Amino acid sequence: MEELLQVGVVTQTHGIRGEVKVFPTTDDAGRFRDLKKIFLDTGREKLPLEIQGVKFFKQFVIVKFKGLDTINEVERFRRCPLLVPREDAVPLEEDEYYIADMIGMQVETEDGKAFGTLKDVMETGANDVYVIDSISHGEVLVPAIKECIRKVDVAEGKMTVHLMDGLVQE
Repeated sequence: MEELLQVGVVTQTHGIRGEVKVFPTTDDAGRFRDLKKIFLDTGREKLPLEIQGVKFFKQFVIVKFKGLDTINEVERFRRCPLLVPREDAVPLEEDEYYIADMIGMQVETEDGKAFGTLKDVMETGANDVYVIDSISHGEVLVPAIKECIRKVDVAEGKMTVHLMDGLVQE
């Protein structure tokens, strides 16, 4: 299981005083108000940063990091993910899962036959859609609804699905 979970991605700088514009990848962008520390994934290292201030603008979060006070100091953070330790993550409700824990899960049908591997989760307006790399059907899109997703076992890394008519071509 991933110990650090992504909550946003820096899209660009904001102004000249060291603020960055963040696209939230969490269900609750308001959670940034409660965050004090965060990790910035530069690709080479996970840089611990302290959050000094948070504002909201449209669908973005404007974040100011302590000790980084100029545009030049934060310019290099573009496209870098922002991560929080699992213990600082928002608690999950019943039938909710962290996407990071689901990627790579083995998917099987209700009759126990291997179907494929979960390779991505698309977040849409109505419900998420699971992108499954199927053994015999290629890429299959399965809506994350109770009628299709019968069981998710994060500990075992397994998901059981019901394939409704039309989801796969026979």
